[in-house]
Amino acid sequence: MQKEFLEAGQIVNTHGVTGDVKVQSWCDAPEVLTDFDTLYWADHTPVHIEKAYVHKGCVIMRLEGVTTMEQADALRQKVLYLRREDVELPDDLVFIQDILGFEVFDARTGRTVGTLREVITTNPAHDLYEIERADGGKCYVPAVKPFLERVDQEAGRITIRSIEGLLDEN
Repeated sequence: MQKEFLEAGQIVNTHGVTGDVKVQSWCDAPEVLTDFDTLYWADHTPVHIEKAYVHKGCVIMRLEGVTTMEQADALRQKVLYLRREDVELPDDLVFIQDILGFEVFDARTGRTVGTLREVITTNPAHDLYEIERADGGKCYVPAVKPFLERVDQEAGRITIRSIEGLLDEN
């Protein structure tokens, strides 16, 4: 079952003296968070965004009702969520949270490789899938074509096509 609310970022600091907060975005790009008028707290209470812009890789936000540095400081480490229905994804993209735990199957070898444990998004060229093997080992697969063939959300399965040596123990 897909979650209605998805983690979008975390308040990591204050910015200035008028109650603005600095948010570390957990989206593909920090600019994504500037498109929302409303985000949510963990208990699904709405947070209205009065202003948002990107500054040095983070998002600076002015939240409704937060007008002092002390109020902003009290929000440090709080996670902001977005509502799934508020996001329009292209057909070929998925939310990372929806595919974690999927079985990873290699079409070249005809065998199951393991389970998707993490999607590493800090690689400058492309995302990497971290796969946990049945024996507890890990391997990494680029999350791009021609390695990534299909993500079947209904079956809970990702089909990859490896090349010789790609899935060797790391």
